Amino acid sequence: MMKKRFLYTALFALTLSACADEDWVDQPSVPSGSEEVTVPEDAADGELLIKFDPKMTDILDQTFTVVSRSGGVASRSGIPSTDEVLDILGAYSFERIFPVDKKNEERTREAGLHLWYRVKFDENTDLQEAFNRLRKLGEISKIQANSRIKRSYDINQKRIYMSTAAIQRTALTRAGSDAPFNDPGLSCQWGYNNTGDYDFANANLDRGVESPAIADCDVNCFDAWKLCTGDPSIIVAVLDEGVMNTHPDLRNNIWINEGEEEYAGKDADGNGYKDDKYGYNFVTDSGVITWSDAEDTGHGTHVAGTIAAVNGNGEGVCGIAGGDGSHPGVKIMSCQVFAGSGGVTLDKEAQAIKYAADNGAVILQCSWGYNSGAANAVDGYVPGPTSEKEWAELYPLEKEALDYFINNAGSPNGVIDGGVAIFAAGNEYAALPGYPGAYSKCVSVAALAADYTPSSFSNYGEIVALSAPGGDTEYYGKVGEDETEYWVPGSDLQEGETNKAMGSILSTLIRNGQPAYGYMEGTSMACPHVSGVAALGLSYAVKQRRHFKAAEFVDLLKQSTRDVNGYYAGGVIKTYFRNHTYASPSTTQMNLGDYVNKMGSGIIDAGLLLNNIAGAGTDMKVPNMYVAEGTSSAIDLAAYFVDGENLTYTCTSSDEAVATVSVNGTMMSVTGVKTGAAQVTVQVSNGASQTIVVTVRDKANDSGWM
Repeated sequence: MMKKRFLYTALFALTLSACADEDWVDQPSVPSGSEEVTVPEDAADGELLIKFDPKMTDILDQTFTVVSRSGGVASRSGIPSTDEVLDILGAYSFERIFPVDKKNEERTREAGLHLWYRVKFDENTDLQEAFNRLRKLGEISKIQANSRIKRSYDINQKRIYMSTAAIQRTALTRAGSDAPFNDPGLSCQWGYNNTGDYDFANANLDRGVESPAIADCDVNCFDAWKLCTGDPSIIVAVLDEGVMNTHPDLRNNIWINEGEEEYAGKDADGNGYKDDKYGYNFVTDSGVITWSDAEDTGHGTHVAGTIAAVNGNGEGVCGIAGGDGSHPGVKIMSCQVFAGSGGVTLDKEAQAIKYAADNGAVILQCSWGYNSGAANAVDGYVPGPTSEKEWAELYPLEKEALDYFINNAGSPNGVIDGGVAIFAAGNEYAALPGYPGAYSKCVSVAALAADYTPSSFSNYGEIVALSAPGGDTEYYGKVGEDETEYWVPGSDLQEGETNKAMGSILSTLIRNGQPAYGYMEGTSMACPHVSGVAALGLSYAVKQRRHFKAAEFVDLLKQSTRDVNGYYAGGVIKTYFRNHTYASPSTTQMNLGDYVNKMGSGIIDAGLLLNNIAGAGTDMKVPNMYVAEGTSSAIDLAAYFVDGENLTYTCTSSDEAVATVSVNGTMMSVTGVKTGAAQVTVQVSNGASQTIVVTVRDKANDSGWM
């Protein structure tokens, strides 16, 4: 989350308890008996989200099939008792939330997501009454309102832009001989490599307040880049404002769905979404990603730049996993959930999460979330979720979508089996991170200033997983200076404009619909530091041919940190100026002892993570293969062995009457002869050997199922 100074309305008011790492057993989302459930005030009128009991599957499928063939929209379920209530409510739309994606329909059903439906009815119908009527039906297992998710930052807050000329000028004054890339903005990206020498440090010494920058308070990119700079097979889904896919520092690292074209008006790849060339806009239900609305802040583009801005192109800034100029970095998939002044409803948020998993993303980057349950109402905050149990009960669809991503992203034969969901902890100065990031299976990220101290605004607590650089303008900002929208000094500097970096995070941005660069702060900016490091780690795992379960990799992230508690113990006090733009703001003091063991396991360290990866996980495994009689299927063996491109392979079939095998370079081709199963043994020139099973049937579909 980008730092917010203003009140926003919470989705729901909930309560908190920490939860252990064990799996959740699904609980009914609606209380039993006569207990009243109050529909939240911000719930969309005339809409409810319901999940049916699995026993209703056949009836629902029949209704869905009939309606799909006719090309119409269903208004009834086909279940008599449910339809009786829908009649009373004046329902005019009954629609499955998750569209059919043939390649992923089986696992969609295994997760129970095919049972979720959106009901729309007369907006004048009392929503509470509709909720109460539907919750009493035995065939419905879960029900929730359909509110809109909201940004955790103020869209009217002015951005701090840095012109290209200013970046170049700054680079000339700060150029270091040890810089691994020629991107001029790298010298200002202290979160990657902190030298401790910055103009923003100690801006208020005249008021007796120290605010230093400390060398090495960073994610240690320079050491990590000696081993790896990114790999295009790793896809990071950015759930945020639309990512500017034409930005010159991003366009080469944007995920492209090769099966689709923009504006074609068709779902060419059959994944349930039309024209999703660069991701999908879930706000407008369109394949066109947008970023030029007057109320768009560039937030998604800023986040994306921290992860994957192109390195070594002599332009702008660097990304943590942005490649090296000759080789591409990780790919950014834009799952747009904010546009203009609006955000998606909860059903569309769930769609975005599932879309990411089904289309190849293995990291979910989420710099948004609900207010902390410990947020102070006196400060203008409406407290949000405070209990995993309550959150799971009142947001069952959101939880199930996240579980789907965590369980189903990646591949058993890829670098990671499952997905990693990374969330900002929130910016309410509160001792609890916000949900859904506080969910025990997600990674919640708190923010640090450039001296290891917690950012003044950052949420914290025992549920926080990791810390990363996020900036702190109330700590580094000069008292009394107005923060208007401006360019940092350069050839195009306008009169009266000054350098306002103030220890914030520099990345790619958008200005008036055009590519730009600039500073933002918040746990929103800490979060992509962790996502970038995670993506870099998985990239190195690709190089080392290592395989991880998602939970294993999350544990490795938490282990690959440097301790920050040493900066907090012993009664250390941090002083900052809340509302520092006022002429005479009052000082605020933080007792850093309160933060001991509450900023996660420490600051994420990319160099340490990559070193840890080499000896962790398991060897990559060549996947079993499925072929039809008379057809061939090929696989690149180089992807499964270290330095595989330079090795030679000998492959033999245990039964050539069932399947034959041949090798051309690193490509192994298997041909089905007759129905049955055979073993194929792969012998490698480095002494390694693997055996796989080849299954042959009369016919096989694209997903390998017979």
